[in-house]
Amino acid sequence: MSSLHNTPLPTGLTGDDRLAPAAQIAFTEGPAASADGTVYFSDIANNRILAFDEKAGTYRVWREPSGRANGLLFDPNGKLLACEGNEFGPSDGNRRVTRFDVATGEFEVLCDRYDGKRLNSPNDVACTTTGHIFFTDPCYGDRGTMELDHDSVFHVDPDGNVRIAVSQPDIQRPNGIHLSPDERTLYLVDSCHDVGGNRKIWAFSLSDSGELSDQRMVFDFAPGRGGDGMAVDQEGRLYIAAGISRPRGPHESTDVPPGIYLVTPSGRLEGRIPVAEDVLTNVTFGGPDLRTLYVTAGKTLWSVRLKTPGFVVHRK
Repeated sequence: MSSLHNTPLPTGLTGDDRLAPAAQIAFTEGPAASADGTVYFSDIANNRILAFDEKAGTYRVWREPSGRANGLLFDPNGKLLACEGNEFGPSDGNRRVTRFDVATGEFEVLCDRYDGKRLNSPNDVACTTTGHIFFTDPCYGDRGTMELDHDSVFHVDPDGNVRIAVSQPDIQRPNGIHLSPDERTLYLVDSCHDVGGNRKIWAFSLSDSGELSDQRMVFDFAPGRGGDGMAVDQEGRLYIAAGISRPRGPHESTDVPPGIYLVTPSGRLEGRIPVAEDVLTNVTFGGPDLRTLYVTAGKTLWSVRLKTPGFVVHRK
């Protein structure tokens, strides 16, 4: 059997002997685990939100169509925030942020426009225990669909007022977003697909009123594929989905292998949880003790048990 592991790829059969994905049949994203143990996650390619029962090991379609939902998060009251984007089919992306009662399916639209213009493609969301919501609004698809002329992070205050929290040129392409356990720091993934673009993790000081200040870099994944989504444990450690085994263009390299990267708030890399699938997208903590880390990657929802429990705002 050991000799089979060393068998090389065939050569001379085709112009390119490497396997490459021919079609994408699913694209999982944005996991969020409810207090009852159900893990909700997006399948952007198929325009739906799925619900996984961790006890039964089964899943069901919870919402279809989903408006091309991407990042999901439970708010302090146990309602599900959804970033409805504009990828994998711009004609049916809702380009808005909504809040759902998962028991009834009733929802409200928190934001779909700014200055009278449609949002680009809401990607990920964070929320404080006092109800301040932050969401990222990049455009990774056809930038000709943009009505806004910037990729920004927006802040929705508890009264529903919307403003820009941070924008270009301070950041380039905002993606994943999360809070520290004490809610005094907001972390942001800045992942730009341009050649030489940012692959950075930023930290901002967060005031009680939702103002950001003191921007500082925590980690830089350049020149590899940078971070996408992230989670934080109760000790403040960041779990960042990053890396790729097969670059999708000249903007990426194999310098960062796919996995969940564990980084301290001071920027020290503690290790990597390898994941055998491209492309890693997002992570969240769940389980009765918040020690199960769920990872969305490609067509799969992965899980791993950890010693340190995670921080989620609805179970603080």
